[in-house]
Amino acid sequence: MTDIQTPAPGPSAAFFDRDRPLISGSSAFVLGIAAWRGKLVPTHQFVRDAVSALSFKFAGASDDTSNGVRDRILGAVKGVRVDDLIALNTDIVPKLMEKLRPEARRLLDQHRQAERATYIVSASPIELVEPLAIALGMTGGIGTRSEIVDGVYTGELAGPFCYGPGKVEAIREIAREEGFDLEKSWAYSDSASDLPMLQCVGHPVAVNPDTKLERYAGQEGWPIVVFSKRTKAVIRRTTQAVGAAGLVAGGFATGARRAARARRFFR
Repeated sequence: MTDIQTPAPGPSAAFFDRDRPLISGSSAFVLGIAAWRGKLVPTHQFVRDAVSALSFKFAGASDDTSNGVRDRILGAVKGVRVDDLIALNTDIVPKLMEKLRPEARRLLDQHRQAERATYIVSASPIELVEPLAIALGMTGGIGTRSEIVDGVYTGELAGPFCYGPGKVEAIREIAREEGFDLEKSWAYSDSASDLPMLQCVGHPVAVNPDTKLERYAGQEGWPIVVFSKRTKAVIRRTTQAVGAAGLVAGGFATGARRAARARRFFR
């Protein structure tokens, strides 16, 4: 392992988008199938949501699709009992754990060894985000909170929608509560829709990025990490990125902070 400097004093955190940085592929089908089998969504809605998920995966995000993601998530839980949604975790969490990337597990270990808090940040309902985070040994989950009346979701928001700028709002709220220094914190995502989240921390990392994020990361000198389908990973450093911290056994290396202020930050 390369020589890695100890981080400066002060609490910090690492924020992970769930799909691709942590788990291989998309969680949408795992969640959708569990909801369908649990009779929380009818077959026609399951099919429609599956098509929407594929469209989003291949077309990426726009203002229209962002609103669609919000409406789909809120609409999916409207009228559902909270206990029934939470019960899906019995099926969902083991399946998503099986999809955890080996490189991501080693990366989580690195952050824990550095005494850094770790969070999943996802647009999914917090009731589905938090259990996975806890199962992975992470500090917690940050997800969309929906209004609940008499134990049933109303379909209205009860906090920021954790997508795009909403993720930043939720992250900053946690940072205020826990005293995290975001300039010393890390964020990992594969999607340009998470640019606001990546921009709000001092150490953004693009993981298996889409075309738009890869282009932006290259322009900004952010490290670009590619996790392979197997256990080998390759990092492509831009000319501006300086320094890297290595992870043993997985062939993974994560780069330094953005251009002019680059320095090694793990220990």
